[in-house]
Parts: sequence; structure tokens; C-alpha cells
Amino acid sequence: MTTSGNAAAVLAELTDLRDGLVVTDPDVVASHERDSAPFCPNGRAAALVRPRSVEEVSAVLRFAHRHGVPVVPQGARTGLAGGANAIEGCLLLSLERMNRILSIDETNAVAVVEPGVVNAVLSRAVAEKGLFYPPDPSSWESSTIGGNVATNAGGLCCVKYGVTAEYVRGLEVVLADGRVVRTGRSTAKGVAGYDLTRLFVGSEGTLGVVTKVTLALRPAAETALTAVAFFPDAASACATVCDYLAGGGQPALLELMDRLSMEVVRRHKDLGFPDDAGAMLLMQSDRGALAAQDLVEFEKVATAHGGDVVLAEDAAESAMLLEARRSVGVATELLGAFLSEDACVPRSVLVDLVVGVEKISRDNDVLITCTGHAGDGNMHPSVVFDPADPEQVRRAMIAFDQVMQLTLDLGGTITGEHGVGVLKAEWLETELGPDGLGLQRDIKRTLDPTGILNPGKVLRV
Repeated sequence: MTTSGNAAAVLAELTDLRDGLVVTDPDVVASHERDSAPFCPNGRAAALVRPRSVEEVSAVLRFAHRHGVPVVPQGARTGLAGGANAIEGCLLLSLERMNRILSIDETNAVAVVEPGVVNAVLSRAVAEKGLFYPPDPSSWESSTIGGNVATNAGGLCCVKYGVTAEYVRGLEVVLADGRVVRTGRSTAKGVAGYDLTRLFVGSEGTLGVVTKVTLALRPAAETALTAVAFFPDAASACATVCDYLAGGGQPALLELMDRLSMEVVRRHKDLGFPDDAGAMLLMQSDRGALAAQDLVEFEKVATAHGGDVVLAEDAAESAMLLEARRSVGVATELLGAFLSEDACVPRSVLVDLVVGVEKISRDNDVLITCTGHAGDGNMHPSVVFDPADPEQVRRAMIAFDQVMQLTLDLGGTITGEHGVGVLKAEWLETELGPDGLGLQRDIKRTLDPTGILNPGKVLRV
């Protein structure tokens, strides 16, 4: 842990605000210096700050702005791009203790929450009132709404319901100099002024710190039914995805796991995958009385492409199938370090991405699992390697860059939901071009003229 003179001055001012606001214990601070991206660099923070109110967040930023001390906002640190990693001498601003659900308005189908509310906690709270909050990243049991907003997180249900931004109506944001602004609205419609809410959603804590979120809710989904289909190869699975959706399919989720992903999960937990399966699709319909027919239509398309389809008979079997998909991240972590990609391409070229990743894996002699949200073309190739082996590290880095380039060559984007962080920052200009990147830097300088907010993330300015 390091403390510059400027940081020490800020800490002295903050300590006077409230006991427990500032933590300087080296072990505690060190435990918060990284998110869940295992191979992204981090620095040593000066301190951890745990505000409980917007007033305290404002004070932190006001003092940091005055003294030029960098501030790294954090949620539950479940991110996979290094976006919440400490930089040298920074203040780690943890929003986890701002964790109140302030209101759930059943009449207007709106919830107002603080950023530290865990996604699953909110989802269950609104479900008790007959409402539904759809965004469900794989980390939903631990990731926070603030973190979801910061990265514009997606999840398994995005193919039908969209990503976090579709549900954020308004924000309370503390700017770099400590000013508090409110963006957006609570109403169902509203076009007054520029859409600053969309600007802050997905900005990864580089433009302001979100302290309150107004979220749109939906009526509770109807009973869901789930099917799984095993294919001889990934190409057959991708063809099924395209044909099923082109034929009018309306799945609540449509997930793909390639052969290597299934092998990795099988080492972690035996979920009954066939030994000869080359790919798996997991499909779910939540259309109530129509769900059974949806599964029949999916089975027809999958069978036509060589798939072997199994229909879940009850909620317990459906939960087991979903567990297989959600287990990929945990199972991959057990193998060593990994670089998690977040490639999103048009569905029409999904097969080119998945087959291309398989070739990159072979060419570089490195394990790359490929799983993700096939229904919206958002896949998560994970390059797995031994960080203690320099040759493996070299090959892994080459493979990572090749997947990034393949994604862009296919008309896709380098990140569909994880964010840029530090992991993909050097690829941002390749996607946006120099003029597009320059415009984003202009926005950053306008809102954060001294560059204290999460420096080095997203934009390397």
C-alpha cells in the first residue's frame, strides 16, 4: 500500500467525516485491489473508502479532485476486464455498503435502488410483488446493480429482454469534482435534453460515480420450460440458432457451449453430457401456455441439424441445465489464469466466430473454451494458460489478439457486455477509429478535466 502526500491529505479530511469510512489496513486494502479478471495488472491503492451516502461520495470526490488523487469506483468486483483494478496510489471507492432498495413502485413498475444492491436480491424482491427485473449476468448472485450499470451488463435473458441500459430510466451521479447531478426520468417516456443516462451507463466509472438508479420493471414472466440439444459440432449448433430465430422463435435464453467448455465443466461436475457431443444449446421459453409448443419447434429445427434434444420435465431439471451454463466460469477458473473475451457478432456469422476460435486454439496450441449467448451473437471465448510458463503466456496473448481481430473482421464488437476495462483498452481505437476515439476523449475531458476517475480504464489518455 502506498500513500502519496496528496492522498494523505485527502485521507486526513475524510477520516474526520465518519469513523469507518476510510480503511487503511494493508491486508484489507490489498484484498480489494483486483476484480475477477485474473491476468490484468493492478497497482497498490492508498486506501479503501466505504461510503454509505451520496453526501459521503460527494465529499470523497470533492477532496480527491482538489488534491489530484485518482479514484477507482468499485462494486462487487465481479468484472472480467480489470475495470475495477487499483492503480498506484488511488483511493478505492467501494459502493457495496450503499445497498438499500429505496422503493418498488408496483403501479408504475419502477424500482429505485442504491448501487450496492445485489442483482439477485433485487430480482427476488420485485418477484415477491409480481414484477420482473430481466438483466441476469452469470454473476447475478453477487454482482451489484451499480456494477451492472457501469458495464451495461447483459446476461442469459438478453436475447429476449435486452441489456441493463434498456431498464435504466434515471441516475443520480456524482461528478469528478463532487457535484451531484440527476439524469433521465422515472416516467415511461421522456426526451428532454440529451440522453445523459445512456452516456453514463457502460462508462465503467470513468465519467462519474452512480449513487442511485431508477429501473424499469416488467410483469412477472410466465412459467418457463427448458430444452437442451447436443450436436456433433459447433457449426450445426450455430445453424440451429440462426434457423430457429429466423423462423420466429422467441426464446427467453439461447445459450451455446462448445466441446471444450463441456469438457471443462465435466471435470468440475458431472452433469451428464454425452462424451461424443461437439456442442450444446440450452434453450428456454417463458411464454407460459405457449412454452411447450416453443420447445417442440426448437426440437424440430435442432433435429434437422443433427441435434439430440432433451426436454426438461420440471423446474428441477431446468435448474440443473441452467447450472451447467452458469458453471462454466467457475470451472474455467480452476484451470489457471484465463483471458475472458466478450466478442459479439451478427448472428449470421456466429458460426464463423466459433469455428474461427477453434482454429485459433489449434494454431496456437492453447486451450480456448467458447461459450455464451448464441441468441444475440455474444460469445465468451476464454483463453486458458499457465501464468508461470512464459511460452504459454506468449501464445495466449497472441490467441487473444487473434480472436479480437477475428471479431472485428466479422463486423462485430470487442465487448458485448463485460466492458473494456484495461483488458481491451488497446483494441478500442481499432474498433472506433481515431476520430471516434478522439470524440470519446473529448467527453472524458469535459466531465473529468483532471482525469481522476478510474484513469487508464477504457481510454488510455
